[in-house]
Amino acid sequence: MVEISPVVTKKVIYKITYPNGKIYIGKDLTNSLTYFGSVNDALVKMDFSEEQRKHFTITKEILFESESIEEVNRIEAKLIVQYEANNPEKGYNQWPKFLG
Repeated sequence: MVEISPVVTKKVIYKITYPNGKIYIGKDLTNSLTYFGSVNDALVKMDFSEEQRKHFTITKEILFESESIEEVNRIEAKLIVQYEANNPEKGYNQWPKFLG
């Protein structure tokens, strides 16, 4: 008899880089290839013209992987601050609040 071990889905923290160089850091507890976060659409739209939106390329980079939700939750905020993704001049994260 063959034993099938349960599949453990890694949880990830990713960095999205937009064409203007600004970034967004988020977490994905399912490690989906097609998930690109819940960035505030209005903030991103303000930075791109209608013409620029017609051909738009972003990059998704995995910064951290873990099997632990608690660890991913803890590390996410640290990476947002480390990369200054919450600085409106550098990124689109609105939490934790940027203190300048």
